[in-house]
Amino acid sequence: MTVTRLESYGWNNALQKAFDALGEPALEPARVAAEHRNRYALYAEDGELTGRLPGRMRRERELAVVGDWVAVKRADDGTAVIRAILPRTSAFSRKVAGRTLEQQVMAANIDTLFIATSLAGDINARRLERYLIMAFESGAHPVVLLTKADLADNAAEALEEVRAVAVNAPVYVISSRTGEGLEQLQSYLQPGRTVAVVGSSGVGKSTLINALIGEELVRTGDVAEDGSGRHTTTARELIRLPSGALIIDTPGLRELQVWEAAAGLHDAFADVEELALQCRFRNCAHLSEPGCAVREAVDRGELSADRLESYLALRREMRVIEEKVEERGRSESKREGRIGSKALRKRLREKDS
Repeated sequence: MTVTRLESYGWNNALQKAFDALGEPALEPARVAAEHRNRYALYAEDGELTGRLPGRMRRERELAVVGDWVAVKRADDGTAVIRAILPRTSAFSRKVAGRTLEQQVMAANIDTLFIATSLAGDINARRLERYLIMAFESGAHPVVLLTKADLADNAAEALEEVRAVAVNAPVYVISSRTGEGLEQLQSYLQPGRTVAVVGSSGVGKSTLINALIGEELVRTGDVAEDGSGRHTTTARELIRLPSGALIIDTPGLRELQVWEAAAGLHDAFADVEELALQCRFRNCAHLSEPGCAVREAVDRGELSADRLESYLALRREMRVIEEKVEERGRSESKREGRIGSKALRKRLREKDS
């Protein structure tokens, strides 16, 4: 069976149905490979294209991201105009940095999310929890990679620590330099499947991708004596591996604020939420209530006090975001109502005149 170019980039029957539903013969499908300012690199059936978003989509914040499947129309100059974004099967997102209340989708249509953290530095369990929440909420399958095993002298201890945090995700110890553990990742790197690699700057994301490619395709930074690396990736990019899988390299995130992610919190903290089912009160806040099974597990040493405090803090953080989003929605509804009433009064005055 011949595989088309689009199928090699992940095109399938569900996407074909969504595209056909648009009902516009002049359109053709393509996948977003990279974004460069106001231009996109696209993979189409007949090769690579340069695409752009029309002003309407930009004004309405309907933005394409790396990994998206889009419907495009060719322009006379050989470029393409994106007319629609096809439904996403997954979307890795966060709250934008700073105080702005807005969601930022960073990559779409990901099957597996590799969360990389370096064994050459201190394992940040709290940061890893945030990545796991975002990964589970995205709809992708999270996998934790403990990188730079060749520089570590505490791999076994770190593995135990991370497994206590990544209760619902597999964890692998790897070294991109020596090849240790890379064979275990091949089951995720099947033809047409998409993997994204996320993690802090310097944990070895680009080095890992180069190892999987088999050549120095992605630029990497020098490694310091303590094993830390320099941030090199500045934009997300979709790359095809020799196995036929697609991989998205991402820049390190300086600020990692979760967006609305109740399902992600549930999956990332399944151990805490399973204990919560045994609490005496259904609305137990796990603070000082009698019969709190979660606090009792902490007292018995079965659950880390730090993990519980992190869970409670993240739950509070998400509730604040949800409340702000709801308040903004009510304000926008009131504004639209005022605009509608004003327009109606104007039409009535014109009718009476």
